[in-house]
Amino acid sequence: MRYRQLGSTGIRVSEIGFGAWGIGGNKNGAVAYGPADASESRAAVLRAFDSGVTFFDTSDFYGFGHSEEILGETLKPLRARVAIATKVGITGADGAQDFSRKHILRSIDDSLARLRTDYVDLYQLHGPPVSTLRHDHEIRGTMEELKQRGKIRAYGVSLRSPEEGVAAIGELGYQCVQVNFNLIDQRAIDNGLFALCGQQRAGVIVRTPLVFGYLTGRYTANDEFDLADHRRRWNPEQREQWASAHRLFQDLLDTDSRQTPAQFALRYCLSFPEVSTIIPGMLTRQHVSENVAASDLGALAPEIREKVMDIYRKHDFFAGNRI
Repeated sequence: MRYRQLGSTGIRVSEIGFGAWGIGGNKNGAVAYGPADASESRAAVLRAFDSGVTFFDTSDFYGFGHSEEILGETLKPLRARVAIATKVGITGADGAQDFSRKHILRSIDDSLARLRTDYVDLYQLHGPPVSTLRHDHEIRGTMEELKQRGKIRAYGVSLRSPEEGVAAIGELGYQCVQVNFNLIDQRAIDNGLFALCGQQRAGVIVRTPLVFGYLTGRYTANDEFDLADHRRRWNPEQREQWASAHRLFQDLLDTDSRQTPAQFALRYCLSFPEVSTIIPGMLTRQHVSENVAASDLGALAPEIREKVMDIYRKHDFFAGNRI
């Protein structure tokens, strides 16, 4: 496992982190990837740590706190050796949000209790509209207060879209963003967000590096998912585009027989120095072992990276939906 700096926050992170949305399961009516087995989730977290993963990303929204509880229970004996990130702001399955000072102060204490710790390394605003960040100055002040009180080490924004990242970093001065980026969604390059983050020494956390598992090549557009699996909600045309996308990169994948489609996709994300860490979702120990191995394989060669970008530019992978 290789390690990088989370921008200028002073936090050192494994370049492959643990995306913990899935281990929240369908607890309390949540939607993620369907039910999650708590014992397997704990085993996956421990396998990740034993494999060198030190960055764990969750939210109070994942399983409405259940993901935080699993991480808290499992990582408590290892707390000093890991960096934990969580989020605040989404309050319901309908997408309702609350970024008020009162809600943030209450939520951090609730998250700390579930995580069984007295501080969070990174506290992220969960998908706030840029207009809210621009006009509600109390949000930034509250986050600074939490930092001064030692409840968080750093804070940032989990973006709704890469387009909003330019404003968050360039205009509003946030020093860490979480953003969608993968083989078939490179808007963070197209709109200059990566370049801006490099200039401003802002941390970049890449989510959806495997496009909900579709870039592994293991799912088809016709797969039946659990009622609590969000992939069931995407329209058939979109699922077909995602399920078939990995084939476009097969010739490039074949240049290294050691790698799986998932590892190729992760290596591409790691090929950009602006990226601090990537957080594929991991539900099982097998997921962990495969994903972590991508770090050992290293970044893709520049000529392979250029070919990936050329394929991306020649295709449209979104059927009216953006993630």
